[in-house]
Amino acid sequence: MNELINKIVAGDCIEILNGVKEPFADLIFADPPFNIGYKYDKYHDKKEKEHYIDWTRQWMTACNNILKPTGSFYIAIGDDYASYVKIIAEDELKLFCRNWIIWHYTFGQQTKNKFARSHTHIFYFVKDKKQFTFNDYAIRCPSDRQLIYNDKRANSVGKTPDDVWDSFSRVCGTFKERQLWHPCQMPELLLARIIAASSNAGDCVLDPFIGSGTTAVVAAQYGRNYCGIDISQSYVKNTIDRIANIKKQTKSNLYFNPMELTEIKRLFVETGLGIAQLVENNKLLEIFTKQFAIRMNPAPSKYSKKNEKERCGVNNGKKYDAGQVMSIIKDFAGCEKRK
Repeated sequence: MNELINKIVAGDCIEILNGVKEPFADLIFADPPFNIGYKYDKYHDKKEKEHYIDWTRQWMTACNNILKPTGSFYIAIGDDYASYVKIIAEDELKLFCRNWIIWHYTFGQQTKNKFARSHTHIFYFVKDKKQFTFNDYAIRCPSDRQLIYNDKRANSVGKTPDDVWDSFSRVCGTFKERQLWHPCQMPELLLARIIAASSNAGDCVLDPFIGSGTTAVVAAQYGRNYCGIDISQSYVKNTIDRIANIKKQTKSNLYFNPMELTEIKRLFVETGLGIAQLVENNKLLEIFTKQFAIRMNPAPSKYSKKNEKERCGVNNGKKYDAGQVMSIIKDFAGCEKRK
C-alpha cells in the first residue's frame, strides 16, 4: 500500500488494485474512457458493449475493495453507460448514491442534426450512508438572496451548490491549464470542489485513470496524499512532470498559500460575479471575502467523520483582508482575459 501513496504508477488499475490487501483510499475520483472513440495512446476506446460493461464492473469492484468504509467514490461518465454504472454501484457493490450530478459545460461539441451535447454525469457514492466526509462549509457559495436581493432571510454562511454544476467550463486548447499531450482533461476547479467536499488534509485521493494528472495536482495543492494509475507510461511520465512543475511554478505569496489562491479562484468562478462588480461594490466584496473566510475556517458538521475537527484541512483562525483578496481576483481575472 505504501508504495502507492503519493505515486503515479504505470499499469492496469484492475491488476494493481486487486493486489492491494487493505483499503487505503478516502476518496476516489474516476474518469474512465467513455467508449466513444477518443484517441488515447494505449487504450482502444471503442469496445463491444458487453465487453465495456464487464470491464467497468471489474475496475469499479477493484476500486471499491480499496475504498475505506467511510470513503467516497465519484465517477464521471457519459450518457451511454451512466445507467450501467449506477446499477453496478448500487445493486452489485452495495454503494449508496448521494447525488447524480450533471456537469453542464460550455464549449460543447457542435452538431447539425441534433441538440449539441454539453454535459457529463458525475455520480457521488459512499460506502456508509451515515459515516462519510462531506465538508459543506468548504464548498458553500453566496446565495442570490445575499448577492442580488439583499434579503435578510438569507443564510449568512451561504448555500450548498446544486447538483447541476454549470460554473466550470471544459478545458479547451487555449486554456493555461491545458495539457496538450492528453486528449481530454477535467478542470482543476471542478476537482477542487470534489476534493474540498469529500476529503480532509492527510487523506488519500485515488484516481485509477489519472490521464492528464489533474486529480493528483489538486490533491497535492490541498494537502492531500494522492495515488494515480494509468496504463500509458507516457501519461504517467507527463503527469509526474506536471506535478513537479506545479510545485516549482507556484507563485510565492506572503499572505496566501497555494490552496487559498485556488479557493479564491474557485469562489470567483462559482459566484459568477464580474470583477467590475466586486471593484465597484464594497458590500459584494465583503460578502465574497466572508464566504472565503468561512471556507478556510469552517464550522463543525454533523456529516463529518466521528471526532473530526479539521475541515478542508484548514481551521487556521486566520483573518482575511478584502483588499488582499481583491488583488488575487484581479490577477486571476487578468490571466483569464489573456487566454
